[in-house]
Amino acid sequence: MLSALLTLSVYAAEDAFQKLSIHWMWWPAIGGLAIGLGGLIFPQALGVGYDTIGALLQGSVTTKVILGVLLVKWFIWAVSLGSGTSGGVLAPLLMMGGAILGGRMRSPFTSIVFAFELTHDANVFLPLFVGSVIAHAFTVLTLKRSILTEKVARRGYHLSREYAVDPLEILFVREVMRSNIVVLPAARALGEFQHSLHASRHQSQRLLPVVSADGRFIGVLTRGDIVQRIEQEGEAALRRTLGELVRRETVEAFPDEPLRAVVYRMAEKGITRMPVVEPSSRKFLGLISLTDLLKAPARHLEEERRREQVLSFRFFLPGGEVKGEAGTQS
Repeated sequence: MLSALLTLSVYAAEDAFQKLSIHWMWWPAIGGLAIGLGGLIFPQALGVGYDTIGALLQGSVTTKVILGVLLVKWFIWAVSLGSGTSGGVLAPLLMMGGAILGGRMRSPFTSIVFAFELTHDANVFLPLFVGSVIAHAFTVLTLKRSILTEKVARRGYHLSREYAVDPLEILFVREVMRSNIVVLPAARALGEFQHSLHASRHQSQRLLPVVSADGRFIGVLTRGDIVQRIEQEGEAALRRTLGELVRRETVEAFPDEPLRAVVYRMAEKGITRMPVVEPSSRKFLGLISLTDLLKAPARHLEEERRREQVLSFRFFLPGGEVKGEAGTQS
């Protein structure tokens, strides 16, 4: 629980600084002020704390010191990191506990090795193993990311939690979508496009996006929709604008989404192609279909094949030339 709370406290402090009305250049000064106040209350909490760690490992500290290290170090560390002040995570976490280090960094075996390196006591293996694994399991179940990857995710980069690489998880919609497609203007009448749509009925694009004059996405039409409208309304349908005939309730994809989210949405809605729209401006960007999604595993397979290269080499021995091949990993 402490591992999870420590992670939350750092980014809660960061969010609190973001809400301040003063310029960001003053934030580290506030973080330094918090460090100074913590040092006045409990000086042992300052610095990397190797002396305090040694005393804790030897068991020569009181409960007051343990609580002081935990609470004061927790406070000054969370506030200083949240303010943008330069600082690390390894020594402070190890100072607050080996199991806490394993839970917060999602690296239980690292915490065990570090603690053993400091103590050279094999008896710490079992309790550290139990504590670190429980802390790791608790943070995995309660937090989406570790303290190390949360910062990266907040900068707009998508992160996978899987140990195996899922190509649908590491590629985004913008990387595989099609932008060279047929787009219909919403203000034009259907009759203006009737001949061209019938002439190109054998084209693979079945979903026809309809956009406004400034490129904003209005909705979609299918060739079946157009045929059905003409059968129902006759010549009157040809005089109607495409904006009047369009399907406005559509399932959309966004350019910065991972492909896995799009696959799940397609499976949930029972569709095979989606328009790609910029969420803020509603600008139409392209189309993505199941065929485009297959590019992800195909690209991943190609990259894996390129990792293995065969290098041809020649060497000479007395009496003749010998040729051979050696495999290597690039």
